[in-house]
Amino acid sequence: MRPGNTRLPRKLLAACVAGILLAGSAFAAKDKDKKKEPVTVQVPDLLMDGGRKLTFERIFSNEHEVKPKRGFWNKVVDVVIGAPDFHNMVRPYSIATDSKGRIIITDPGAHGVHIFDFDKQKYKFLSRIDTDKNPLVAPQCVAVDAQDNIYVTDSESGKIFVFESGGKFTRTIGSLKYGEGYFKRPTGIAVDSAAQRIYVTDTLRNQIFVMDMQGSVLKRIGKPGTGNVEFNYPTELRLHGDQMAVVDAMNFRVQVLNKDGEFQYSIGKIGDDVGSMFRPKGVGFDSEGHLYVVDGMWSVVQVFNREGQLLYYFGQLGTTPGMFQLPTGITIDAQDRIYVADSFNRRVQIYRYYGTGKAQAQGQPQSPLTVGEQAQNQSEENGRKP
Repeated sequence: MRPGNTRLPRKLLAACVAGILLAGSAFAAKDKDKKKEPVTVQVPDLLMDGGRKLTFERIFSNEHEVKPKRGFWNKVVDVVIGAPDFHNMVRPYSIATDSKGRIIITDPGAHGVHIFDFDKQKYKFLSRIDTDKNPLVAPQCVAVDAQDNIYVTDSESGKIFVFESGGKFTRTIGSLKYGEGYFKRPTGIAVDSAAQRIYVTDTLRNQIFVMDMQGSVLKRIGKPGTGNVEFNYPTELRLHGDQMAVVDAMNFRVQVLNKDGEFQYSIGKIGDDVGSMFRPKGVGFDSEGHLYVVDGMWSVVQVFNREGQLLYYFGQLGTTPGMFQLPTGITIDAQDRIYVADSFNRRVQIYRYYGTGKAQAQGQPQSPLTVGEQAQNQSEENGRKP
């Protein structure tokens, strides 16, 4: 090569072209192989009386699933310099959705918060584990306010972390001198933007803290015990209208209070039969006011009315769609989409509930077989086919 000549030698250029063509052939062969992969299990609808039904929509577990599909030349670059590292869920715990339709998931296993925006095909990961001041160590539960600001409890540092809608960290609530946290173990969190109130369960204090938006404590609700408005390790909580559902974990129940802390009703008791609870985790309400309770031990989501009657349930232990391993958080959006953190399977599953007057069920309503059981039956049936 002559000095100053920046053109590639012909042999090297030919080698690059050959490499690209080989890479293209490899990707084409890979695409062919993909077409031969077996079809995933289809989860049948759960049909119920009155035309109600529950449908399974999808599963997702990592950043790659929200990003646009990579084109041919991007794949060639991947061969040369390596494929990009995508964030995967490690131990998803709590879920919230905002007004933009984004799905926000805390992940204590990854020491951060995933934000999935499927409409805009965008993803963001919030992390402060490597910062010296106010590191986010063990993100637990998440809530959003009317402006889509994000509030995350950190059960280890004893603080609440607040981020703008775009993900910029703004402040902590509960910080004391020398970096200590005010709360012993903050877990559940909910924000009432209309009333300008923040509700937080402090699991080790067996209390709910009611604060203004600046973090000043206005009221404490509850005390240790087994009676009404008494708690034994309260964890998650959820606001719905004037109601506040609190997971009273070691009393094996969910207590529903009004937002002033007055007792309304409770659901659940310890046991292994249908309707009982052993390890209640997340809670949520659908548009008809039904209460959803995730049980991590039994790998199910149970749905109750306010009288405590079990309406239906879905899920069972397993790894296929419609099944869970140690499910934790749940949230239900305005369209009655149900998001469940399937923690040990490292994923989130999405369902949709069609209530009375919204669903046109085909055929006769079937018995309340769980979605997980139906999926298992179909999987076994497919396995018997040649």
